[in-house]
Amino acid sequence: MVQMAECIVDIMVDEYGRRGLLERLSDPWFFQSLSCVLGYDWHSSGTTTVTCGALKEAMDRENLGVTVCGGKGRTSLKTPQEIREKGQVFGLSGWKVDSLVYASRMAAKVDNSLVQDGYQLYHHCLMFTEDGDWIVVQQGINEGLANARRYHWGLDHRGFIVEPQGAILCETRLDKALNMTSKESAENQRTCVDIVREDPERLRRTLVKPLHEGQSRLDGWTGHKPLVMPRSVNWDAVRAAYNFQPRSYEELVSMRGVGPGTVRGLALVAELVYGDSASWRDPVRFNFAFGGKDGVPFPVERRAMDDAVQVLRQGIEASRMGREEGLRAFRRLRRCVPPSDPVALKTVL
Repeated sequence: MVQMAECIVDIMVDEYGRRGLLERLSDPWFFQSLSCVLGYDWHSSGTTTVTCGALKEAMDRENLGVTVCGGKGRTSLKTPQEIREKGQVFGLSGWKVDSLVYASRMAAKVDNSLVQDGYQLYHHCLMFTEDGDWIVVQQGINEGLANARRYHWGLDHRGFIVEPQGAILCETRLDKALNMTSKESAENQRTCVDIVREDPERLRRTLVKPLHEGQSRLDGWTGHKPLVMPRSVNWDAVRAAYNFQPRSYEELVSMRGVGPGTVRGLALVAELVYGDSASWRDPVRFNFAFGGKDGVPFPVERRAMDDAVQVLRQGIEASRMGREEGLRAFRRLRRCVPPSDPVALKTVL
């Protein structure tokens, strides 16, 4: 897989440049097709983690001025350190490296806290070039639904708060999901900022005041039963926000300790007390099936894959001698794919 990824990355950087490579990797359909070409899984959650892992190793070997930081589980926690190490190798300024670390942290917080869809992030990768261009590919798991959801952040950065993702993919579209990044949540965002700029004890009394006979729960007013009032709010973070006096919603949610419970509590208070509704529409924009793993639609033929790697390498060398010769060599890759199943052949290519 890594050898195949090396060849593909090398060709793509040569053909489209480093930015062109990231542009294609941020596209959900290209990324999914690439994972199938690398031969790991057929539309399963492993396509994300293993494809990113193969790309990470391949890019480190090739030294093409583009890299992958982060990964699955505990490896994702090393993302800031890896960004700083690679940033130094690429000769990026301290300010640029800090901005990449901030982008990594905010992308993870947005998809874990501002988009409350029941999917807990367990995989996070930030890919960037020596020119400072970056994208994010990350994935969450929903144990109850037993499937995954992938979040793509493209090169066209529109900020971190208003619909920043390029695409969100999952086989399940939820009936209700709190989406604080939706344009429909703009007024609610502003109200949340106003709320934390006031005495935090007033908000605390609103959220935790005990029920008396004849009273109903605060979340009951919204009618959004899948997401109820949080069991706990980080009051230290709320008090810190009050002392800091954030000027924007991004400043508020970027603060340490402002997590899903605090975000949801503020959103519901803003909706009930001030009438500024948040969006409860699931932001999934694309849908694909997570199906079976190895052997579907057909077992990976290692010999054919090794042959394809060799053809790609020859294509790279040929392309350096002459563009037309290189393209002809690259097209020979078709002959390395088993032709027994026309549907599978079309899918792999």
